[in-house]
Amino acid sequence: MKFVLITGGVVSGLGKGVTASSIGVVLQACGLRVTSIKIDPYLNTDAGTMSPFEHGEVFVLDDGGEVDLDLGNYERFLDVTLTKDNNVTTGKIYQSVLDKERKGDYLGKTVQVVPHITDAIKDRIEAVALIPVDGKEGPADVCVIELGGTVGDIESMPFIEALRQLSFSVGKDNFCLIHVSLIPVLGVVGEQKTKPTQHSVRELRALGLTPHLLACRSAQPLLDNTKMKLSQFCHVEAANILNIHDVPNIWHIPLLLRNQNAHHSILKQLNLLSIATPPDLEAWTRRAETFDNLTDSVRIAMVGKYVGLTDSYLSVVKALLHACIACSLKPSIDWIAASDLEDDTAQSAPEAYAAAWKSLRNAECVLVPGGFGDRGVSGMILAAKYARESNVPYLGICLGMQISVIEYARSVLGLEKANSNEFDDETPDPVVIFMPEGSRTHMGSTMRLGSRRTLFQTPDCVTSKLYCNPYYVDERHRHRYEVNPDVIGVLEEAGLKFVGKDETGKRMEVLELPSHPFYVGVQFHPEFKSRPGKPSALFLGLILAARGKLEAYLTRHQNGS
Repeated sequence: MKFVLITGGVVSGLGKGVTASSIGVVLQACGLRVTSIKIDPYLNTDAGTMSPFEHGEVFVLDDGGEVDLDLGNYERFLDVTLTKDNNVTTGKIYQSVLDKERKGDYLGKTVQVVPHITDAIKDRIEAVALIPVDGKEGPADVCVIELGGTVGDIESMPFIEALRQLSFSVGKDNFCLIHVSLIPVLGVVGEQKTKPTQHSVRELRALGLTPHLLACRSAQPLLDNTKMKLSQFCHVEAANILNIHDVPNIWHIPLLLRNQNAHHSILKQLNLLSIATPPDLEAWTRRAETFDNLTDSVRIAMVGKYVGLTDSYLSVVKALLHACIACSLKPSIDWIAASDLEDDTAQSAPEAYAAAWKSLRNAECVLVPGGFGDRGVSGMILAAKYARESNVPYLGICLGMQISVIEYARSVLGLEKANSNEFDDETPDPVVIFMPEGSRTHMGSTMRLGSRRTLFQTPDCVTSKLYCNPYYVDERHRHRYEVNPDVIGVLEEAGLKFVGKDETGKRMEVLELPSHPFYVGVQFHPEFKSRPGKPSALFLGLILAARGKLEAYLTRHQNGS
């Protein structure tokens, strides 16, 4: 197994995840099989209990793993299906070591960070690297490891030491270290500064790891004298200093790396030049150029709780992008804080209220994504009501589906106090309830998680036609509340159709409003399986409906063209 380690220096948030994904893409384009591991040095067992405001979205895998959003980047870029083991955290490592200690596996020894924690890290990395993730048998050729955080962080020290030991044990031909760093430009001087990177590399070398390549993040392309200075003081060949400057869209990054012969430097270090082919990135080039040349945009209202940090909805944004590009459109997302649509805001912040409603009314379609807690729920209900009554295409995901049920029960059935038990335990009309198998005492990994099958109740529904499958679809879930089975009958009599159910037939998965151009709610998260060039069916349906092209598209596909 060959390992490519990506570390970061100077500051966090440099784009190590995109860099790691892009390196994987370039190696894949050279005919190699690639897998990925993300190391997160935090003590949480997984990302499941973290706030989206603090850490961005929680990405959900097929096996139910709640993981860092970088694994979403890996899956989208590399078109692989990762497992929860591909996300290694300090919490998982310490938990496994402490479990072994309690069982007496260490035979009375004093359990220490070195060697016990570092050995556990090495064993975990080597075991996970062997798991096939691309649908083929046998392990991949190369494992790309991203170490989260910044070199010098206290919490990442055991991982640095374990990776130093790993680099020594696997041999120099099997290990390549790429250090991602920042080259800032001070406004007054206007000069590209190399000193932060020099210090970062010095710290890394003091810890026993020497970078083979530097990936330098900058606003503008690196100047030759900057490269020479970096080469001289960081002990890295000039040819191995890569510049990842700002680009119009992230699909350019693999092309940027290819153009700088990054693949050659990595393959040379890993002794793979003899078996690799020249990189074939024709599809990526086409995709990046198509995106750059788009002029016509579609306005999408995203009504959510966490709109202050766009990473909170990263997969939704990417799924919208994939769908828009398939329709030769550029996504123009209007971020609307759901609470700004509420009547209380009209009194406390009339300008924000007016702006939110103006954005909603100007949008060609409305999307209400997932979320937890009662903040902003009234605003989401108002958005769903507006979309339903104004015939504006609507897609509700997870919470967004439950919102549409609450709104329909209140507005059409006249149940003014209809609500979810999540927001009101005492509601006389609970149309959304806590799932019987859920835990009320433990939050982590107690939801209905991972890939589950949804059975379509009729092949004539819009959702089954979009998925091109009259029978079923497998999508990923993350929820602990569900539509109350006891109210399905009255809701369907009033016109709301539940066209997708789980395999028991008791859990509602997909709802549609047949009298509406496109009004769909899904309990699952279709955004997690969207890929560049292979957009999610429901996001594609939303964008087609926004432009009035859905009927023609479905007719064309039914005729097999």
